Amino acid sequence: MIFVTVGSRGYAFNRLFEKLDELYDAKILTEPTVAQIGSSTYVPRNYRYVDYLSPQEFDEHVAQADIVVSHGASGSIMKALHAHKKVIGVSRLRKYMEHINDHQVQCNEAFASGHYIVMADPELTDLGECFRKIYANEVELVPWVNKNPMAIVDLVDDFIQENWYR
Repeated sequence: MIFVTVGSRGYAFNRLFEKLDELYDAKILTEPTVAQIGSSTYVPRNYRYVDYLSPQEFDEHVAQADIVVSHGASGSIMKALHAHKKVIGVSRLRKYMEHINDHQVQCNEAFASGHYIVMADPELTDLGECFRKIYANEVELVPWVNKNPMAIVDLVDDFIQENWYR
């Protein structure tokens, strides 16, 4: 099963759910999907969805999933990594009014640079390819081991320091 989460903030992420329907229509995706769509207004045609989940329901969906597709929020990504799931990171973009800025790109880039997740390009043009690579075992993801509770903060900070101020 695929579990898709976009959080509970008041920003729609319709283009992600439209893209997932396109992938089902093209038969790139065939397995069951459950999506937590938050305040998105697009109504998925090819998979189950709910607006919001309780923390317990969220954890249950992560536990049942083989792949978690997560917006670039470190909390959602970390829950999936702690559950040893394969994660595809997708980024909300300011230009589509999906968030107040593009910080999710940097968050996803930080996780992807450590080979913890597969990151879709911010325009989602390669989302199908991300799934294909996971299904074909063409990506070797590093298991997340949280030896240092501040590790994610350090990872993101290091990435930003190296790439933001060029």
